[in-house]
Amino acid sequence: MSDITRAIAAATSIAASFDLPVNDAIVLHNSNKLALRLTPCDVFARVAPVGEQAAQFEIEIAQRLAEVGSPVGALEPRVDPLVYKRDGFAVTLWTYYEPVTPHVPPAEYAKALEQLHAGMRKVDVASPRFTDRIAEAEEIVANPDLSPKLADADRVFLSSRLGRLHRAIDDRGAEEQLLHGEPHPGNLLSTKNGPLFIDFETCCRGPVEFDLAHVPEAVCEHYPGVDQVLLDECRQLVLAMVGAWRWDIGDQFPNGRRIGEEFLRALRAGPPWPTLDAMGTRLGDL
Repeated sequence: MSDITRAIAAATSIAASFDLPVNDAIVLHNSNKLALRLTPCDVFARVAPVGEQAAQFEIEIAQRLAEVGSPVGALEPRVDPLVYKRDGFAVTLWTYYEPVTPHVPPAEYAKALEQLHAGMRKVDVASPRFTDRIAEAEEIVANPDLSPKLADADRVFLSSRLGRLHRAIDDRGAEEQLLHGEPHPGNLLSTKNGPLFIDFETCCRGPVEFDLAHVPEAVCEHYPGVDQVLLDECRQLVLAMVGAWRWDIGDQFPNGRRIGEEFLRALRAGPPWPTLDAMGTRLGDL
């Protein structure tokens, strides 16, 4: 059995053990984690190999944010809010929301993100700093065993850029708070209850501009009090980090090599720094 087939089997078996009927499992997303819609019980399942996820941390964050009224996707109410393990996989079960519209309008997106950040300022939970994520990317680039396909010249360039941005942003001493970590459009659902954020495994502490560097340009225009210089640095940093992760030997992202090459080109091309959604459009046009 393939890893995906085994992961689906683990998720459906766990759901069935709680008398949640499952006749089909629809793959919604597959990169380093597998996202499934289980039907007809309509459960959203997140599956990852045991030891390669922060599922318990994500559950705790989601529960705490829901308690303070933040716009977040809910855990599946018919089961206990736990990480379930089976056949080497860790599975969490969440509420499935039928999409209302394909995209959330920029003003609503910005308002939801502002509300999320306000709620996160009320949540006292231990979390890593955003610089820990930079360090992870730096390690991938620095170690040829972790990124064997990365050319030497690209390795030197990416290592230098990550190091410079790491120092520049950290030295700014900007106010920091709990962040989503990756509030890009793929992690924001358009629901009948309004926009809701999902996927909190990447939560970290840092300046809000780090979160804003993951969202479309039009969203930032509606978010109050943005430090534009810091935002530009964070956008460049996100390009460098995402580019580094795509060269990881264990990366499962579809077309990862092509994405890594294009992100390197964008970094070398210089400002204005494209947003992640703009990079997605560019990659789709290639």
